[in-house]
Amino acid sequence: MKELLTYIAQSLVDNPDEVNVTERATDEETVFEVRVADGDMGKIIGRQGRIVKEIRVLMRAVAQRQGKKVSVEIMD
Repeated sequence: MKELLTYIAQSLVDNPDEVNVTERATDEETVFEVRVADGDMGKIIGRQGRIVKEIRVLMRAVAQRQGKKVSVEIMD
């Protein structure tokens, strides 16, 4: 799932080399932290947060098929 999230984020931004996705597991869920270049923050969030909402929906759907829970956080 980390690879999928990395691929999606790199496809959206101007500086794909600066995309960094870290995975942090807790007892109940896995948290993915996405870091991008400062100039690409708006591209990953989208207008009114629409893009990041859809990324979260997609990642939850993939996780649900695997019987897991995930969340995606955009770090600045």
